[in-house]
Amino acid sequence: MDTAVLAQMLDEIFDHAVVHHGYTNYMRDYEVIVYATADPRTGITPSHLRYLFRYCVEARCETSVPAETWRISLDDRLIDHETGIDLDGYVWGVKWHGLYPGAKLLPESEKTRRWSKALGIDCHEVRIETNAHNLTLLFSDLQVSEVPVGYTPFVTE
Repeated sequence: MDTAVLAQMLDEIFDHAVVHHGYTNYMRDYEVIVYATADPRTGITPSHLRYLFRYCVEARCETSVPAETWRISLDDRLIDHETGIDLDGYVWGVKWHGLYPGAKLLPESEKTRRWSKALGIDCHEVRIETNAHNLTLLFSDLQVSEVPVGYTPFVTE
């Protein structure tokens, strides 16, 4: 996959919202579901986009929420927006993470070269940063498609 095209595709999700991420049900590819919105004055309808990172040989997820915030965010009432809204702590129940500072393609590394050689296809590494999770994915190809509202990643056809 052309790195300039890949970088452009990643730039397009800046400051939108991640509503789901994880390996697909067949466990080879990693998907990030983004809720993309625009200023209502533009007339652009919001959409759910599936960023499918194909041939994903590594996926790391780590918190970006500071330890002090975690400490005050352990109450299970915070996993529901209605019960957590008036509590101190991170309200997990909003069910989305802001894509800020966003996603960026990382420079070629020893790891990407090693996997490219082993698989016989180009591999890339991307860092996706949100206000709750940071993802680092090592993959070969990216496909973007719109999914319907209510899309359930784990339903098999």
